[in-house]
Amino acid sequence: MQLEFNANKRDGQGTGASRRLRRTGRVPGILYGGTAKPQQIDIDHNELFQLLRKEAFYSSVLNVNFDGKKEMCLLRDVQRHPYRPVILHVDFQRVDATHKLHQKVPLHFVNADVSPGVKLSGGMVQHVMSDLDVRCLAKDLPTFIEVDLKDMVAGHSMHVSHLKLPAGVEAVLHKGEDPVVATVIVRGGKAEEEVPVEAAPVVAPVEKKAEKKSEKTDKR
Repeated sequence: MQLEFNANKRDGQGTGASRRLRRTGRVPGILYGGTAKPQQIDIDHNELFQLLRKEAFYSSVLNVNFDGKKEMCLLRDVQRHPYRPVILHVDFQRVDATHKLHQKVPLHFVNADVSPGVKLSGGMVQHVMSDLDVRCLAKDLPTFIEVDLKDMVAGHSMHVSHLKLPAGVEAVLHKGEDPVVATVIVRGGKAEEEVPVEAAPVVAPVEKKAEKKSEKTDKR
């Protein structure tokens, strides 16, 4: 998926300049990385707001139309207003097509409802990870990675090593690490049902009181 946006060169810097820029419906940002110097930019707020509603905008290689040419970049940071639907600032990093990049890619879980652990055992799929850090060239970067759960059984887990990654894409993990991606757990348990119910402890004291009362009657 090719996503692109338009940006203008920004000269003014500082809090006051950014505030004035936002009043005109523009969002201040920066484009950095690569061999070129960091460049202050601004983007139309409405255009950026709509793009940020797309999941792919966070993990795809983007094309920015800037200064009469296109540059490849990745979204690295978004600053939002605490409670208003307003974007305050964005950071983009330039991408070199000849060097591998690191990027977090979302995981899409499919076929959970037909897995033996859910369909036959009545279990529930628990997602341990929601995204995966990968390394690849810009042309190989996937929008998402599909996690097929059709063979998952109750009590078993799926690890990163079980994922089918696209060609040219590798997971970024520490040496010897193979974290859990998803697992199937079974709800409830029979142990609680098998615990016998104890007799009420108030029966014995009542009988003792009755005996004492009868003894007093006999003395009279």
